[in-house]
Amino acid sequence: MKGILGRKIGMTQVFTKEGKLIPVTVVEVLPNVVTQVKTTETDGYDAIQLGVVDKKEKNATKASIGHAKKANTNPKRYLKEIRNAEGTYNLGDTITASIFEAGEYVDVTGTTKGHGTQGVIKRHGQHSGPSAHGSRYHRRPGSMGTLRPMRVLKGKKLPGHMGVETVTIQNLEIIEVNANENYILVSGNIPGAKESLVLIKSAVKKDKKNAEEILNYVEETVVDEVVEETPAEDAVVEEVTEEATPETEEAPVEEEATEEVVEEPATEEESTNEASNEGE
Repeated sequence: MKGILGRKIGMTQVFTKEGKLIPVTVVEVLPNVVTQVKTTETDGYDAIQLGVVDKKEKNATKASIGHAKKANTNPKRYLKEIRNAEGTYNLGDTITASIFEAGEYVDVTGTTKGHGTQGVIKRHGQHSGPSAHGSRYHRRPGSMGTLRPMRVLKGKKLPGHMGVETVTIQNLEIIEVNANENYILVSGNIPGAKESLVLIKSAVKKDKKNAEEILNYVEETVVDEVVEETPAEDAVVEEVTEEATPETEEAPVEEEATEEVVEEPATEEESTNEASNEGE
C-alpha cells in the first residue's frame, strides 16, 4: 500500500498523442514527513504516520511539539496513517510524488463541499410538485409512510445538513507525475473544494496499466544570429594598406578629331580659266 497527502488545486485537461482528451485534477503534493512508525510488536499493526503543513509552536500543544521533535521536524497541522506501507521508513523521512507512476490506479479520499441545510430536492435529487396556483405541494418531502407504524421509518430521506462528508472515489488513473514541480494529475474529478486536503492511496480493486502518452508543449525560443566582427587591429591594418597602395586611375585617352575636307564644286569662271591655260 502506497499513500501520500496532497492539496487539490483544480481541474484542467490534457491530450494524448492519439488525440484523446482526458479531464484531470491537479493535486499538489506537499512534503510528507514520517512522524511515527508503528509496528506489530509495539502497536499491534504496521503503519506509518505522515504529517504535512507546518504549524507555529505557539499554536501547538506540548504533546504535539514533543511528538514532532522525535522526527526532528516542526509540528504539523494534518496527520494521517498509512497501514501496511510498502518499503521501510524511518522517523524524519520525506515522501514525494515520485512514489507513484503514470498508469497506476489510485483511490482518492477527500471531504466534500459544505452546503449547509438543504431540502430534499437539492440534497437527495427528488422531484418537485406541480407549479400551478392550485397546488399546495411544491418542494416538500412528501409522505412520511403508512399510518400503522405511527412513526417515521429509518432511512427516510428528509431535509437536513448537506456536505462535509468523507468520500472516497476508487479506480482513478494517474496520468502524469512531476516530482520536480511536486504535482500529480489524476483522471476525472475528486471530492473536495479547492485547496482542500486529499489522500491518495493505491487502488484496492485495480492494478497498473500502460500509461497514456501525453502531449507536452514546449515553448520555442528564438535565438538571434551572432555576427562575427573583425577585431579593431585588423581593421586598422586594412586601412593602412589601402592608404599605402592607392589605386592609379588611368586617364581616358582623347581621340584626335579628324577634319573632313569637303571639296566644293568649281564655278564656271574657274573652269574657263583652267581651259585657257591648258590651251596656251
